[in-house]
Amino acid sequence: MQRYFAFLRAINVGGHTVKMDLLCQHFEGLGLLNVETFIASGNVIFEEDRDDVGSLEVRIEDTLKEKLGYPVATFIRTQQELARIAAHQPFSARVFDSAAAFNVAFLKSPLDETAVGRLAALENEFDRFHVEEREMYWLCQVRQSESKFSNAVLEKILGQPATMRNVNTIKKLVDKYVQLNQTS
Repeated sequence: MQRYFAFLRAINVGGHTVKMDLLCQHFEGLGLLNVETFIASGNVIFEEDRDDVGSLEVRIEDTLKEKLGYPVATFIRTQQELARIAAHQPFSARVFDSAAAFNVAFLKSPLDETAVGRLAALENEFDRFHVEEREMYWLCQVRQSESKFSNAVLEKILGQPATMRNVNTIKKLVDKYVQLNQTS
């Protein structure tokens, strides 16, 4: 049995409100096991026997669109992938220590060189980016609300959906489930 982490895009924004217990019911209706949520921002943890993440993402997206009435982009990572993401530090200590925010954007697929170039063109004195596999790391030197960069800007330049989480949220997820594995 594999533990998965689903990161849902815009589940409780833009006029949409979904109670986490209802979200868990939708995931359980797919036959997924040990479903729970973490913070009311579209982080769903579950277990599944199959390892075809791509088809699992599609099944979840199809179900959520049917049940909620609007599309919900879904990004799934394994516990091992999430631990790697939480530990990755692509920025120097000097730059990192002065940052106001450090976020990770989950992507559907790795970026090609053209997309990486478009993202690099957005870098400025406040915003730095790093791409690693299916994640984009954003280090922001000012409050995010003061930056011209956002998830919507990212999706527009990449031409694919994305969802962002603060690295601290990811680290809390990893810490919780690594401890759970060690006590099991």
